[in-house]
Amino acid sequence: MIGKLRGRLDSVGEDFLILDVQGVGYIVHCSPRTLSELPRSDEVMLAVETQVREDSIRLYGFLSAAERDWFRLLQTVQGVGAKLALAILGTFEPAELGLTIARQDKAAIARAPGVGPRLAARLISELKEKTAIPGAARVVSSDVPAAEDAIAALVGLGYSRPQAAGAVANSRAALGDDAEASALVRQGLRELAR
Repeated sequence: MIGKLRGRLDSVGEDFLILDVQGVGYIVHCSPRTLSELPRSDEVMLAVETQVREDSIRLYGFLSAAERDWFRLLQTVQGVGAKLALAILGTFEPAELGLTIARQDKAAIARAPGVGPRLAARLISELKEKTAIPGAARVVSSDVPAAEDAIAALVGLGYSRPQAAGAVANSRAALGDDAEASALVRQGLRELAR
């Protein structure tokens, strides 16, 4: 299977690009975000997901492995296929999607094309408890020890890691990035009580 492609950007269509890899043109389907953020250089490298069906082989390309991981994870939810997963990734960056699910923000998820209120609720319900949500908590805390401490404290109080990460993300937005862990925990508890 193909996991990565590096080559020259030949052309771009509405939902795909053609990548010339040593004279072979690969049709790679991409999200609108990926297509708009393609580097303007001689060489493009894409993380690739290969899907083999009875009647076709399709390549899906991403600028990061995190985006590819989300593409795979989204399709584990009933009713989400490749096209809808790309539409969701066209609306949200991987980190933003992780935080939106951790916050359980159904209205935000429903903004993605093709996602109605029911599917948004199903996406959050099925993905919120998965500990392998790419980037959900790391985005909140990887560069801020106080945020990681606050998440750990909330988890110690019995909240799931995605719930704690969402509460701390909201707390940081309200209190500022330099807030101390104790303040983040207090504000996080208020967020979780709502």
